[in-house]
Amino acid sequence: MNPAVWSAVFGTLVVAGLIGAVLALRPRPVREPVARRPSALARRVRATSSRTRLVLVVSIGGGLLLALLTGWVAAVLILPAAALGLPYLLAAPPTAATVRRLEAMEEWTRNLAGVLSSGVGLEQAVTATLRSTPDAIKPEVTALVARLRARWDTEQALRAFADDLDDVTGDLIVANLILAAQRRNRSLANALQGVAESVSEDVTSRRKVEAGRAKPRGSARLVTMFSAGVLVWLAFTGDYIAPYGTPLGQVLLVGLLTAYAAGLLWMRKMTEGKPLPRFLGPVAKAGAR
Repeated sequence: MNPAVWSAVFGTLVVAGLIGAVLALRPRPVREPVARRPSALARRVRATSSRTRLVLVVSIGGGLLLALLTGWVAAVLILPAAALGLPYLLAAPPTAATVRRLEAMEEWTRNLAGVLSSGVGLEQAVTATLRSTPDAIKPEVTALVARLRARWDTEQALRAFADDLDDVTGDLIVANLILAAQRRNRSLANALQGVAESVSEDVTSRRKVEAGRAKPRGSARLVTMFSAGVLVWLAFTGDYIAPYGTPLGQVLLVGLLTAYAAGLLWMRKMTEGKPLPRFLGPVAKAGAR
């Protein structure tokens, strides 16, 4: 190669090396590491309980073992889905907890009406009922008393109390308390007694509705347990499920089980019912605009 070309190449490399050295020696500001927000999947995994994680790991391990021993690859999907989904689909919805909270609101309202009938002020009466408050709503009443002791405005403290209860019955109780706080009406005790009677009737009607809803849930639970037992028995005693061992059969089996689970989910949604809309709080204000 021409010596002039070599000289040009070497000169270019030397200049490039000098430029790189200058850039490398320049001081740069230290950048603080940016904390990455965990993904939605990571947040859900962290939110799950240790028992749920254990059930998931054991069911996936059992599905993999069954797939290796029998060739049923669908077991890797069926076992975890059954282990996590069936307890949710067949369990009773949290209506009992709602009824207990309503009973607690009724008892607390009666206690508050009894204290107010002695002639004390609203703030002092609420504080006096803290010790006898039922456990179902004691955290909410404790927060209300703490706000009143911290010199919150009574109406603002009551509205925050309604948001903590997050129930239309709580809104009804708080609405009467707000009117009493604004007008300092001495007939509040009688009004609260009427509210307590209304809440008692609501609890009775909800118990009747829940008793009617429990019947189809019990029937579905019985049919599901019987069907699962029969399928397990046939799997070990006969060739009834042999056609489902093929790849196409496993796809059909997953589809049939998915349809059955969808039916259970639909039935659960039908028996849950919808809570009545609240008339206090930011959501109610947004809906009124």
